[in-house]
Amino acid sequence: MKAVKARITRGLPHTANVVAADNSGARILRIISVRGAKTVKGRKPSAGVGDYVMCSVVQGRPDMRKQVVAAVIVRQRMPYRRRDGMHVRFEDNAAVVIKDDLGNPKGTMIKGPIAKEASERWPLVSKIASSIV
Repeated sequence: MKAVKARITRGLPHTANVVAADNSGARILRIISVRGAKTVKGRKPSAGVGDYVMCSVVQGRPDMRKQVVAAVIVRQRMPYRRRDGMHVRFEDNAAVVIKDDLGNPKGTMIKGPIAKEASERWPLVSKIASSIV
C-alpha cells in the first residue's frame, strides 16, 4: 500500500456478494468485514474500489469453500467520481484474493479490467492485471 486511497463512493455494503476476478479457486465471495473502515457505533461498514476486505468463499473449489480469505475490491457497479470529473462504473462487483497484507495475489491472472485506483494502491495486484481502466 503505497498511495493514499482516493475518496471513492463506497458501493458494497456488509454481506454483499462479489465475483472473484482471479484464478485462485474462489468464484463468489461474501464481504464480512472491511479492514480499516471508520464508522459510527452499530453501523456496518461498506467497501469501495481499492479497499482491503475479509470475505468468506460462498462458491468455488471444495477446499476453498467456507474459508475466510483476504481480498481487494477491484471493480464496483456503483458509479464514483474521479478528481478530473469523470464518473466511472463497471458492469459487476469484483475482488481479487490476496495472500498477505502486502497485497500478493493468490492467483496468477485477473479476468477483466481493474480500476486505476485499485492498481495505484495495490501495485502487486496491478502486475497481473490484463487491463487497467
